[in-house]
Amino acid sequence: MTSTSYVALLRGINVGGRNPVAMPDLVDCFEHVGVDGGGFADVRTHLQSGNVLFTASVAKRAADTKLESAIEQALEKRFGFEIPTLVRSRDEFAATIEQAPADHGSELLRSDVFFLKAPLTAEAVLAEMPELRQGVDAIAPGPGALYFSRVKAKATKTRIQKLMAMPVFKQMTVRSWKTVTRLLELLDSA
Repeated sequence: MTSTSYVALLRGINVGGRNPVAMPDLVDCFEHVGVDGGGFADVRTHLQSGNVLFTASVAKRAADTKLESAIEQALEKRFGFEIPTLVRSRDEFAATIEQAPADHGSELLRSDVFFLKAPLTAEAVLAEMPELRQGVDAIAPGPGALYFSRVKAKATKTRIQKLMAMPVFKQMTVRSWKTVTRLLELLDSA
């Protein structure tokens, strides 16, 4: 069984003083989470918002939900509250970046990636999506994600709150384009 690099994207920790989690405690928790026995290896965090990079030996790719479930259970046991977690392999994460719209992350835009927790799909979210502001907001589907950007010069007119107010938003976690591309660099430097 070979080791695979992963990124875990935790939702809703260290936001506005709510759900505080210290990064050393988070690393320790991941080092002791086991799916097939033993903890994860090469565990490190990026920023304080719940980005955890690690390696794991998992027999099949279908183990994503197994990884997510094991991590969520360990986090709740350790920290005393639910922390929804999305797990992507290095290759899945790279595919999300590669398939972004050509202008995503440009200097003229504020760009984010809304990662979707399975079984939620981009198509399902887009089917419910309220109208966005023409000439300000843009949204596009990707593999297990939505790419949302808004024109920097018109950012105060964005309707991103409409997406964030939808009930399905609880099945997503958001990262800035800068954070997403940095996480891939960190995955590749391990």
